[in-house]
Amino acid sequence: MVSPKFLSIVPRMTRLTRLFFALFLLLPFSSRGDAPAPYQSPSVPVEQRVTDLLGRMTLDEKITLLSGSGYMTTHSIDRLGIPAFLTSDGPMGVRCFGPSTAYPDGVALAATWDAAQAHAAGVANGRDARARGVNILLAPGMNLYRAPLCGRNFEYYGEDPLVAGTIASAFIQGVQSQGVAATAKHFAGNEEEYARNKLNTVVDERTLRELYLKPFAMAVKAGVWCVMDSYNPLNGVHSTENDWLNNVYLKGELGFQGVVMSDWWACHDLIGMTNGGLDLEMPDNKLYNAKLLMPLLENGTLDMARIDDKVRRQLRMAFALGWFDRPQLIPSIPKDDPTSAAVALQGARESVVLLKNDGGLLPLDPAKVRNIVLVGHNADPAVTGGGGSGFVTPFHQVSVLQGLASAVGPGVKIARVPWNEKETAIPAQSAAQVRAADAVIVCVGFHDETSHMASPTRPGSEGEGADRPYTLPWGEADLIKSTAALNPRTVVILNAGGSVATAGWVSRVPAMLDAFYPGQDGGTAVAEILLGKTNPSGKLPFTWEKRWEDCPAYGNYPTARTPNANIYKEGVFAGYRGFDAKGVEPLFPFGFGLSYTTFDFSNAAATLDGSGNVQVTATIRNSGSRAGTDVVQVYIEPPQADVPRPVRELKAFTRIALAPGESKPVTLSIAKSDLAYWDPGTKAWVVTPGAYAARVGDSSRNLPLKTGFRIGN
Repeated sequence: MVSPKFLSIVPRMTRLTRLFFALFLLLPFSSRGDAPAPYQSPSVPVEQRVTDLLGRMTLDEKITLLSGSGYMTTHSIDRLGIPAFLTSDGPMGVRCFGPSTAYPDGVALAATWDAAQAHAAGVANGRDARARGVNILLAPGMNLYRAPLCGRNFEYYGEDPLVAGTIASAFIQGVQSQGVAATAKHFAGNEEEYARNKLNTVVDERTLRELYLKPFAMAVKAGVWCVMDSYNPLNGVHSTENDWLNNVYLKGELGFQGVVMSDWWACHDLIGMTNGGLDLEMPDNKLYNAKLLMPLLENGTLDMARIDDKVRRQLRMAFALGWFDRPQLIPSIPKDDPTSAAVALQGARESVVLLKNDGGLLPLDPAKVRNIVLVGHNADPAVTGGGGSGFVTPFHQVSVLQGLASAVGPGVKIARVPWNEKETAIPAQSAAQVRAADAVIVCVGFHDETSHMASPTRPGSEGEGADRPYTLPWGEADLIKSTAALNPRTVVILNAGGSVATAGWVSRVPAMLDAFYPGQDGGTAVAEILLGKTNPSGKLPFTWEKRWEDCPAYGNYPTARTPNANIYKEGVFAGYRGFDAKGVEPLFPFGFGLSYTTFDFSNAAATLDGSGNVQVTATIRNSGSRAGTDVVQVYIEPPQADVPRPVRELKAFTRIALAPGESKPVTLSIAKSDLAYWDPGTKAWVVTPGAYAARVGDSSRNLPLKTGFRIGN
């Protein structure tokens, strides 16, 4: 602290001396030899550090922190030692600073139904971020799978809020364990890419709370530091200006203490976003700048307390994650990290879903299958991810062709029929080769070997910026049919973020795998599963309809035929909830996935504790001849309520690995609050008293066990 005696001599200083003295006072305390300020000491509690630093900032400096200073960075304030924070796109890896590990996509991670794998993926992404000095990872994407057409379904975690929230929360905690902030996005109602900047999402409060906001609530409970507002208006108000969404719900009800940032260039109105809860405008200061803000603060249109709160949130995050106290860059972590590569490969192994295996065609036996032919665009080069900000350029990648060639012995011949964009069938000169093969692998789906945004003019692509067709890219359905006609031992491998039209070909092929976008080592994982070195254990995180018209969102989802309609008329009856309510049979149900072994369920029981929390127990047995992993799923059927409710809803799940013949008891806990529905009349969560049924199995349509319990009277 400067003494009064020293200050008394200031008037006698020369003008130049006074200038140097003023500059000296503006230097950070640690640069002047004084004792460190409270905010500079890691031993001081975070909130005290925040308050101390906030009190030292000028208004200009506070405004500076409200916006980005470039495409992927925020501003620094050197006078106070406030560093710039580096951000990176992140749903499938840390993509913005050169090649990086390309992980399986979000829907693939959800297909593992494995919170431990999600946490490992988060840790690996956090390490990749630290290897590049990144502070904020713009992941995970947490919008729900409402319809198969959404161009970014591949980034998200499926249709069910419990699966999405569980996987996202584990990923978030993994990322943040490495001193990197995760970002829950896109908040909220951004379940489509069609006209995403202007199309109004109309959805009632009950549906929002029970489905689309629930994963975000779970992420806040898990401690996420950033939430990214979406492009779209929600119920008539852009998310970046939505007071109810950002202030009342997120910061108020959920108690979110972190930073609400905009998606890139998603800001429209300065007063609206200032009062509506937006803390950080990215990537620049088109609206959050001194020229526009100062007059509004001076005339009282805007409250200075709102500015302070926005800055406080940013500082709180930075202090909590240690960004003031050590370098964010860890040079000793290799950018091409073998640890990350191992996590990516394991995620691919766990995610692939075996959808069909008629006659036990799979796994292929190398002792009997000596001649394998691959056809289709996606056989080679590798298809690792969808397009847009989720695309990662890997250091290395393995296609299905490469994976099989490496996995089989020298006595097995691997050949490929070249893909021709102009042909829709096996060319005549290759027909004999396909007919003579011991197995034919048809690799189809969407593909994008670049980071380009998706576009209706590129119908083979799937990614950010546009929705995609329900049908496979041009010619691929005919390719499957022509292959199956030549050889009954045909296996289809699909790359897509969701379901596709299958009418006309799915009944003609005995085996089918959904590989989603499996990341850099997807070809290795797929080859291991085809050859039985890995037993498939993935489960669909969405319902696969027999036709697009069966999807509960059909008719309500925005398309070129209904360009102005985005009303969630299906309400809470989205996904499997809608199929169950209408008695519609899906092609493949939610939670479904085959194995090379079989599983039996027995001994279901349900008990309540004194608070009304439920424990459901059951026994699962591997009744086959191979080691395998299944996902035990518990669905609850509620008593009749004052509003229509789903027939049953997923309330708990866990992965179980079993040796042949092995049995394990399983106990899954369900909080009483998770049995509640949102009552629009009273605007409160309500647990209906009465008799509940608990159904146990391994998909929404395979629930062989039933037990029950009673709540209240």
